Amino acid sequence: MKQWTHTRSNSLKCLVEDVSKAMIEMQDVWKTYPNGVSALRGIDVKIGRGEFVYVVGSSGAGKSTFIKLMYREVRPSKGSIFVNGFNVEKLKEGKIPLMRRQIGVVFQDFKLLPQLTAAENVAFAMEVIEAPRKKIKTRVKEVMELVGLGSKLNALPNQLSGGEQQRVAVARALVNHPAVIIADEPTGNLDPETSWEIMHLFNKINQQGTTIVMATHNKEIVNTMKQRVLAIEDGQIVRDERMGAYGYED
Repeated sequence: MKQWTHTRSNSLKCLVEDVSKAMIEMQDVWKTYPNGVSALRGIDVKIGRGEFVYVVGSSGAGKSTFIKLMYREVRPSKGSIFVNGFNVEKLKEGKIPLMRRQIGVVFQDFKLLPQLTAAENVAFAMEVIEAPRKKIKTRVKEVMELVGLGSKLNALPNQLSGGEQQRVAVARALVNHPAVIIADEPTGNLDPETSWEIMHLFNKINQQGTTIVMATHNKEIVNTMKQRVLAIEDGQIVRDERMGAYGYED
């Protein structure tokens, strides 16, 4: 297994490439699962390039389905979805990986490969698109520096704290210069202090031009780090506010 050495990047200015086309749009989107559960009903929404959007609502409201539709983990029962110029619903199976290169996804439970080092977990996202080895090594070091783990390239996931594992997951999501990062409860398994560290990292990435859509139950974060808020209840968007608040009691 290859080893990675720590060298500090001289510049982070190229971490995010051209995101001028980044946009998400849903038109009259419905999702009913085979068991009859209606998760989303008539969703119409546009998210512009460079926006930071919180998706809030109670458990079972439809947030996770809303998120998964964007990277075609699930497909709509009706309606159209566009992500960074791709018509997600009409994509042929062979084109899905191409679309997903434009999207970085961060999960609540990290989803790191336990047998790979931190750097290798991040590199894997570039290896699957057959990026050149030299480019992979350089880029992995850059993003690991950005997330504050430049000295832990060779650590295995079980040697890292929960917050560090989530930072690796963020680095992996960022490594292919995505136009959009989709985060599904990224602070859900983290303590409050670590949650704030991850959110400041997301804010930094967003300021560099990457669109971020984040489903969350974290009231304090939403109310403190003001951004656009989409509230979903019973499968419908019931509130869309610029600089909005969480709006639900704990």
